[in-house]
Amino acid sequence: MEPSKVVLFFFLLSSFQVLFVTCTKFEVGGKNGWEIPKSKNDQQMYNQWASNNRFKVDDTLHFNYTKDSVLVVTKDEYEKCHSAHPIFFSNNGVTVFTLDRPGLFYFISGVSGHCERGQKMIIKVLEPASPPQSADQNEQKNDAAVAMATISSATLMSCIMSFVGVLFF
Repeated sequence: MEPSKVVLFFFLLSSFQVLFVTCTKFEVGGKNGWEIPKSKNDQQMYNQWASNNRFKVDDTLHFNYTKDSVLVVTKDEYEKCHSAHPIFFSNNGVTVFTLDRPGLFYFISGVSGHCERGQKMIIKVLEPASPPQSADQNEQKNDAAVAMATISSATLMSCIMSFVGVLFF
């Protein structure tokens, strides 16, 4: 294979890897962003939004707001709508928060009165999927079979597409 095709092969391989990112970026509040709900009927809007989404470890939440803040707090602080010592605090207008573990995350606005008016949210991050356990975990396995099983479909697809790209260029 000539050198230019080898370079192209590796470029395509790395390009396809970008297409198969497994984390998701969520825009909290959609086009309106992180703001006080407009009416009493909307006081659960953020929790309703959260319940319509499935969050995984490494997903990111993007909060867009003006003259406000985002706090990650404990369950007790969430229920009281107050935190003197939040787990996380940001007030820069564009906050990106990475969901770094499975479990519950409690978000509130740090501006007085906003949380009480519904600017709060609970996010449940799902446990990562785990492969089923075999009955005999001490059983010897074929090295080739184990290697093939660990190749993700995204990696396999990107390799195939890269190879096909090299053949046609």
